Amino acid sequence: MSTVGESAGPESAHVTVWSDIGCPWASLALHTLRAAAAERGQDLLIDHRAFPLELFNRQPTPKYIVEPEVIVIGARRPELGWRVWSGVESDYPSTTLPALEAVQAAKDPAVGGLRGSDELDAALRYAFYGESKCISVHSVILDLADKCEHVDAEELAKALESGAGRAEVYAQWHVAQGPDIQGSPHLFTSDGYQAHNPGATFTWTGDPNQGGLPRLDDYDPSWAQELLDRVAR
Repeated sequence: MSTVGESAGPESAHVTVWSDIGCPWASLALHTLRAAAAERGQDLLIDHRAFPLELFNRQPTPKYIVEPEVIVIGARRPELGWRVWSGVESDYPSTTLPALEAVQAAKDPAVGGLRGSDELDAALRYAFYGESKCISVHSVILDLADKCEHVDAEELAKALESGAGRAEVYAQWHVAQGPDIQGSPHLFTSDGYQAHNPGATFTWTGDPNQGGLPRLDDYDPSWAQELLDRVAR
């Protein structure tokens, strides 16, 4: 697997992001960061680390938790292009581990490096939240990879066949159980910046298992400008 040092040139800033692809808050943060970097014309590499919620919780992340979050986030930030699940109910992903593993496997320079890995991560998130695709399925992952400019889908297929990415996801899960990683998403830069779920002010009205709903009181995207300023120094 590549490292930030191997993939990031002197003109490229980088940030490490711990997250689950099935976490709407992480997907919001990453979209905000990518959009801010693109608007500034700033080259940014994202080193993805897995925070696999289903391993922490010992169950699939429930649709009745994810979907209300998708609704409140998508309503506040319509540019995301999200919608409620419109696919066949039985196709709703019960696991994000294959997708998380593919993002890790894509870090290999022969597959795509950090740039390709981030492209694949973005494609997987939009496929889930915007297109209602089952990103648990191997063929769906490879079809998305084939559309990523910096990902060699054939090399990714070979890597996944040999089990690439799985050991990395589990190793990162063990690290994420320590005190330094607070949840999905948690962002870090090399100069000491860190933020857990930046910009979002929200709460649950009650226990989601008992019918509670998420309430997004505010979302301030200016955190991304601060982060980009820091990594550009």
